Amino acid sequence: MYQQSPTMKFDTGAFVPQAAPRKAFSLTCEVETEVLNFLAERPLHTVILTGFVRDNGLVSPANRGAFYGVRNDEGELEGVALIGHATLMETRTARALCAFAEIAQRCSSAHMILGEQERIEEFWSQYQAGGQSMRLACRESLFEMHYQGELGQQVEGLRLATLAELGLIVPVQAKMAQEESGVNPLERDAEGFRQRCRRRIEQGRSWVVVRDGNLLFKADIISDTEEVIYLEGVWTNQKLRGSGHGINCMSQLAKELLQRTKAISLLVDQRNKRAQAFFRKCGFRLLTTYDTIFLEQEVAVNIN
Repeated sequence: MYQQSPTMKFDTGAFVPQAAPRKAFSLTCEVETEVLNFLAERPLHTVILTGFVRDNGLVSPANRGAFYGVRNDEGELEGVALIGHATLMETRTARALCAFAEIAQRCSSAHMILGEQERIEEFWSQYQAGGQSMRLACRESLFEMHYQGELGQQVEGLRLATLAELGLIVPVQAKMAQEESGVNPLERDAEGFRQRCRRRIEQGRSWVVVRDGNLLFKADIISDTEEVIYLEGVWTNQKLRGSGHGINCMSQLAKELLQRTKAISLLVDQRNKRAQAFFRKCGFRLLTTYDTIFLEQEVAVNIN
């Protein structure tokens, strides 16, 4: 699955593997505007990285990692990466990927690597010799929505979550994380995981439908920008699946969010045919393919 491809083409042009190597350097708050401008060139693909920068800044414990950059001969950025618990990157050249792979090999606390399929294949070909072992690999579809069509039935009670609902959200979110990664975050870092769920509620990023003390629907905004809103953790109560409730909730939420952004995006595991069909019914369309690699960890670290 992860073999280096000799002819890889990206939206911004071809990689040049034989180009002179570059060294990655730590990014600081002084270049935040430059980094955001670089990421803004491909907003659908950089929305998660942009969200980290906007929410936390380039240097913050909340990033659970460090931001690095690579520059070309003219001093312009040709790559930006967050390397840590989650390793994500936006690159224009193969040499930037190679530079980031070299840094990532020295990060023993990494939990996952995420990115476009071709980029991750190239990154992995450089990383695997000296990095952590692969524990699990998932191929995912990036879906997007630019326009919400005709809504179904109006859902009563779709709203932002309150801290009173933290106890309902945490076990659902933990189960979803375990199903995706194979690791239960409540067993690794229960308090840290609860704090991250709490922060999302405090930021006004968690949407829910709660009735009679039961969580019926949930969706989390991971990154919120004028160009794209990226969602994760979309969940419908098992008892209501197949009833149209989830589609109605998701459609209503999309209408709300598209009043303040140009697009909504999310990733769906390609093995989950039911979820793929669900989001297509909601009006999402397939954009491209991503890969997620979950890594063996040598030490206990916070995850999810």
